[in-house]
Amino acid sequence: MTASPVFLNQPKAFWAYVRSISQAVGYTARGKGQIKVPRIEEMAEALDHLGLDRTRLLRADGATEVAQTLSAYFDYRARTLNTLVEPRLMNRVQARALFGELRAQLSPKIPIPMNKQKGAKKEPAYMTALVNMLVEANARGRDCDYDPRALTTFTREGAPLRTLSRRVDGAFPGVVNPVAVWEIKEYYHTKTFGSRVADGVYETLLDGMELEELRASEDVNVLHYLIVDDHYTWWESGVSEDCRSGSYLLMRQTAFRHSF
Repeated sequence: MTASPVFLNQPKAFWAYVRSISQAVGYTARGKGQIKVPRIEEMAEALDHLGLDRTRLLRADGATEVAQTLSAYFDYRARTLNTLVEPRLMNRVQARALFGELRAQLSPKIPIPMNKQKGAKKEPAYMTALVNMLVEANARGRDCDYDPRALTTFTREGAPLRTLSRRVDGAFPGVVNPVAVWEIKEYYHTKTFGSRVADGVYETLLDGMELEELRASEDVNVLHYLIVDDHYTWWESGVSEDCRSGSYLLMRQTAFRHSF
C-alpha cells in the first residue's frame, strides 16, 4: 500500500498527538480483534489524563481542526489495518505455497535465500524470496542488490552526501545512490510478540527519518518500502498486545512516504 496524501505531510506534533492518544485510549477494541477508532471526546479525555490541554481538541463551540484531522486519521488507520492489511497477511503454509507457485512460474536466476533458523525450521526465507523473484521479474535485466553487505550511501559530485546508519535488505539498483530501498520482516517461526517485532518497527523508523531528512535537506527522494508478514505475529499477537506494531507501521508509512 502507498501513503495517504491526506496525512503524508502532517507536522511532527500531529504524530505526537496520535501516539499520546493511542497510548491513553488503547489501540484495539477489546474483545473484537479490531483496531479502535476513538471518539473526539475520548481524545480530549486522553489529554486530560496526561495533564495536557484538552481545548486543543475540544472547545465549547466544538471540535478543533486538529481534532477533526486526528479523527479522520484514526478512522483511516482502523479501516486500512482491518480491511486491507489483515486479510493479506499469510502464515507459513500459505507463504510456502505461494513461493512454490511463483518459483515455478518465474524460474528465477537469482539464488533463493534461506532463513536463519536451524534444524527442521531451516527453509527458504519465503517472503524475502517472493520479493526478490518479483523484483527480478520486473527489473528487465537491470542491476539490483538483493543482499546488501554495505551501508547505503548517497553522493554528490563524487563526494559522500549521506550514509544510512544500518544496512537495508534490498537496494535498486545498488547501495550507492539507490532509487529504492526496502526492509523485509518475516516471522513465520516466531511464537511470541516481543523484541524482534519492536526492533523491526524502530529500525525502519530510523531509516525513514534519515531518508526524510535527506529529502528535506538535499532534495534527494528515495522510495522506501517495508514488507512484513506472518499473520500470527503481526496480527494475532499484535492485536493481543494492543496492536502497537501495526499502528506504528501505519504511522510510519503515512508520515514518510513508505509502504508495507
